Amino acid sequence: MGIENMNVGKSKRVRVALSAFAIGALGAGVVVAAPWSAPSATTEASIELVSTATCYDMVSIAIGGRSDTPREGVKWLTTPDGTRLPAAMSGDYTSDWIDQAVRAPIGKVDADSYAAVYVEYPADMASYENAVQTGVTNSQTIMKSISASCPQTRFAIVGYSEGADVARRTAMEIGNQTVPQDGKYGIIDPSQVVGVVILADAGRVAGEGPFPGADNPFSNPDGFDTKYQNGNSAIPGQGALPGTSGGFGALDGRVASFCSDGDLTCALPENTSLIHLAANVGRQVNADALQNEQLTPATGADLALALGRIAVNAFNDIASQPNWMQSDETFLDVLIKVSEPNYKPGAVTTPVSATVDGEQEPIETGQMVDLVYLPQKIFREITGFISSNQNTVPVIMNDPYGLTLAPGSGHHFDYWRDADAANGKPLTSVQYAAAWLTQLAEQANRGEPVKTKEVQEKAGRAAVETIVAPKTTSATATPKATTTAPATSTPVVTTTVPVVPAPAAEAPAPSPAPASEPVATPECTVPVEGETPVEGAPPLCVTATESAAETATETAVPTTTEVAPTP
Repeated sequence: MGIENMNVGKSKRVRVALSAFAIGALGAGVVVAAPWSAPSATTEASIELVSTATCYDMVSIAIGGRSDTPREGVKWLTTPDGTRLPAAMSGDYTSDWIDQAVRAPIGKVDADSYAAVYVEYPADMASYENAVQTGVTNSQTIMKSISASCPQTRFAIVGYSEGADVARRTAMEIGNQTVPQDGKYGIIDPSQVVGVVILADAGRVAGEGPFPGADNPFSNPDGFDTKYQNGNSAIPGQGALPGTSGGFGALDGRVASFCSDGDLTCALPENTSLIHLAANVGRQVNADALQNEQLTPATGADLALALGRIAVNAFNDIASQPNWMQSDETFLDVLIKVSEPNYKPGAVTTPVSATVDGEQEPIETGQMVDLVYLPQKIFREITGFISSNQNTVPVIMNDPYGLTLAPGSGHHFDYWRDADAANGKPLTSVQYAAAWLTQLAEQANRGEPVKTKEVQEKAGRAAVETIVAPKTTSATATPKATTTAPATSTPVVTTTVPVVPAPAAEAPAPSPAPASEPVATPECTVPVEGETPVEGAPPLCVTATESAAETATETAVPTTTEVAPTP
């Protein structure tokens, strides 16, 4: 693969290599939780495909919701050698939902500077966890492939509904990578991801603002001055899948996580433990079949298998905790914990009851202690169940499915109609995302440096050093050439130093130097490798003043001493 270098200050014009590929060679199956890879050999019924050999300044990775994903018959994105990728260009696939956001920069920047691609993944509820993980893997595969051909390309990640879960997990994995010693990240360098938009975030934390990790988490993402809303009141509730929550690491401040009040996907009221449990069970069964066919022998067996697995894990988890009867954890807490798809069963440390010669073993002392705590444990179970489900019945009685997902009226679709100019919110969530992505694309088109927090902090420190360094070095680099004798007259020590410029105290100047001279920004002589200055900040470099000061300090150190003999 060739690599297209990009020039700062103008759009990067690149090579375009269209490959041929036969649809029949691809097949229609979905490879679960594995990167897409298809052979590129064909000579018949071929169609033109778009290749990653075409480089763009910025590419948006778009991930639609349930059933909103490219299918067979579109022009697939390929690598330069013709290998098919699980994505289609936005011009070859249309989404009724997130096109408004990811296509916004088109027409505002040069045509060959920006593109959006849609990720192909199952996008169903037949096996939710496998579908989402496939989306995560495919999204990362696409970005790695584009970055391999075009290392200067910047990325935005945009996801809605089920695709929001994919976007969150993809961004979390990229942002929380360990910095490699060789500088080669396993996915892509987090600095290449300039924005993440999550619409209906099921992993949202209670009390969290729409811009997690930003300087103004309730106002705007870092680097974008347009306010999203007035005030800092969080949407009540939290995501329906709290087990998917987590920080974004290096991407903090570059994430917009939008949630509509009343959308139970991201704003599920607290104290609804049974609903959390039901959501976790739904991630492990064929929810599509259960919804369409209701309870049948097949769907019933699928549900029973999932519930049985959760029950076994719950009892094993309790058995592995010798002091569980004395703890505040309830059985419902355990069920919710072990129903997480990524739950890893622990080792059982408490043996089950056994028999000796056909007779039950005597009750051990530890078990007797457990029986003592049994009444108190039962009381905790009852009170815990009631307190953790105070809002479960009201939510169920209010028809959460209709209020959340009803076409045209459900809160899950508020993101295209939630503007409220009278209350300080002039744009809908999707319009705001479109404006932000447009600015990011314009910056990439102009070749402006990515101003991450890390780069800004380094620039600030370097600016302070270039201002303070002249004062500090000038005071230490002009030692006085004097001879110091001890109080006793026995030895006489003579100190000789190399010739240095006379200090200001010994050679009075006609007038004192202006106060502004020491803080004047010096000229750069050797730029600091790998640093990009922020606009308005002093150059990040080694200065002539600093070099001279260091030289003076080093020159003044060597001394020679002569000791006169005692008369």
